[in-house]
This record gives sequence, C-alpha cells and structure tokens, in this order.
Amino acid sequence: MTALVTAAPHRLTLAYAACERLARRHYENFPVASHLLPASMRPHIAAIYAFARTADDFADEPGRDDSERLRLLEYWRDRLVRLSDGGRVRLPAEPARSSQDREDDDLIFLALSHTIAERKLPTSLFEDLLSAFRQDVTTTRYASWEDVLDYCRRSANPVGRLVLRVAGYDDPRMDTASDAICTALQLTNFWQDFARDWRQGRLYVPLADRDRVDARDADLDAGRMTGAWTLALREVAGRTRALFKAGRLVCDEVHGRLRWELRLTWLGGVRILDKLAAADFDVFHHRPTLGLRDVPLLSWQALRWEAGGADVSARPESG
Repeated sequence: MTALVTAAPHRLTLAYAACERLARRHYENFPVASHLLPASMRPHIAAIYAFARTADDFADEPGRDDSERLRLLEYWRDRLVRLSDGGRVRLPAEPARSSQDREDDDLIFLALSHTIAERKLPTSLFEDLLSAFRQDVTTTRYASWEDVLDYCRRSANPVGRLVLRVAGYDDPRMDTASDAICTALQLTNFWQDFARDWRQGRLYVPLADRDRVDARDADLDAGRMTGAWTLALREVAGRTRALFKAGRLVCDEVHGRLRWELRLTWLGGVRILDKLAAADFDVFHHRPTLGLRDVPLLSWQALRWEAGGADVSARPESG
C-alpha cells in the first residue's frame, strides 16, 4: 500500500475534513455521509464520495473539451493505480491543474488510500466507476435496456458495495440487493433529470423503448412532453420500481444506524418516482426534488417499514 497511508495524523485529519466539506457542498437528492451513518463510517464514505465526485466533475463540468475530460480521468485512474502498486509507477505528465486543485487532489487520495487500507476495499470497484465516467464522455445514447443497466453496473453499483464493505459486510446476497437499489437510484436520477440531460445532448431512455412507442426527438427539442414520451418514461419508471422492490432485502439485513440510512435512501428514491408519476412525467416544466416538506412523510414511512417488503406506499398526506 502507498506510503501516503502512513502520513502524519494531523495531515490525515485534514484530508478527511476536506472530503467531508466536498460531500456537503455537493449534497443532492440522497444522503451522503449523513449523521444517520455510524460515526466510524462517515469519514470513509466521504473519501469515497470525494474521489467519485471529482471524477464525475471531470466528465461533466462545462468549459472542457472531450479530450481534456478524458485526460483528467486518465490522470485520476493513474493516481488510483499508484495506490495498488505502492506508488512505484511514475505518473505520466499531469494535466494542467492549479496549485489549489493539486492540493485538493493530494488530500482526496491521502484519505482514500487510508480508507482502502483500513477497510480492505477492492480498487476494482473504483476502476468501474472511472470506466463509467469515461463512458459519460463518449456515449450519449443507449440502444437497449441492457446497455443502460450495464452503465449503472459500473456507475452506481460500486458505491453500494463500497458502503457495505466500509460497514463490514461481505455477503453476495446483500451485494445483489444493493446493486438493485443503486441501479434504481441511478435510473431515478435519469428520469428526474430527463429534460436537463436532453439539453446536454444525452438520452438514457433506450432507443428501443423510444422507437417502440414512436416517440420523436424533435418533440424534446421543442420542450414538449408528448403522450409517446410519457408512455416511454412510465415504462422505464415501472422497471425502476421493480428494482427498488428487488433491493429491499439489504435495507433489512444491515444493522444499527445504517439500516435507517438505507431505508430513508430507498424511500427517497421511491418518493421521487411518485412525484414524477404525479406530474405525469412532465419533466420539462417540473423537476421533482426532495425537500423539508418530504421529511415527515419519509420519517413516517421509515418508522412503519416492515421487513420482507410490506407496502409502505400508503401515505397520511397527499402529494
């Protein structure tokens, strides 16, 4: 393992603090290193998130051409490889980075190297994430549902498995259930961001599903959510719900505070699907999000959660 793991304790503390600040700054729909997680897990989850968030920004942030995005992602992969070989391989020429960016990079990899060593995490899961980010740069359409799922296998599922490993779980059944939830969360984000992704040139509804209902790209260009596109989104959202259902087991198999974290994450994803359906998938005029008004409902559903998949969709309030 790289010598970075043996850095001075105060430097390691700074590194984890930097990762936690980045996680809070990019807080989105679902909890990241929230206070529901056991305190011992939070720094490690923040380090994983900082690694992935930075790579995702390389792939997505405006102002870069595709060749620069791919160079930055390759640089990130080279730094990851050095964690596996003890830093023996020299990095190729680094992309242009400001002194502050380089310092941030060093802190992220310092924390990550310690997390990987401390929790015995396979670097192959991080490599899967990077392969998905590279695909973000080169691929804007998916021919089939299987192609979308393969992307999710690398872009989302590694995160769930890493969380389980950080928590001390290594069980194939739990991995399979986690994969289902992580894929469902990724898909939910696609349908939530359908309009924004289209404006950026991306479409995650498979072309086979688009063509089957005769949905037209020209309508999306005009900002029109037609009946055909609504039908297509309703179909893929239904498959997404089935994946949430298939993944419930992991929310029951984990213990302690992590159980509440996973249940609320699961419920938050389903809640976004509910809001999409309630708006008839009119994503050009309304992008559903989770807010403070959702907290009582999600808390109530978490409290009445029953292991084994009992229905938690009945609500004490509408909307």
